[in-house]
Amino acid sequence: MDTAIRAWLLAQLGAATDVTDLEERYARLGSARAVAIEVLNGRLADLLAQPTTLNVTGVVGLGFGENIRGLERKIAALQDGDIPAPDDPDGSDSGHGIGWIVLQPRARR
Repeated sequence: MDTAIRAWLLAQLGAATDVTDLEERYARLGSARAVAIEVLNGRLADLLAQPTTLNVTGVVGLGFGENIRGLERKIAALQDGDIPAPDDPDGSDSGHGIGWIVLQPRARR
């Protein structure tokens, strides 16, 4: 794992993430995107294993629902390729892919 991949992973997962753990996962999985998805899925599973709200009447109320939805959105964006990773294959057009065409209705005369 080079410095660009390490920096991207820390930007996606937070600076407090253990770098040695990331390096081990990268060696096993082979891509930064897969590492980020695996780490975020682990964090999501940890959040789902706990109660989503905690209320002590008149003292404090905590809710983790937005954190869960935020992690789900981040995982979906990574899986869809919305967030480019430094080790992704280049997106150059080799003529072997499927294009995207948006059809628009014409105004009636």
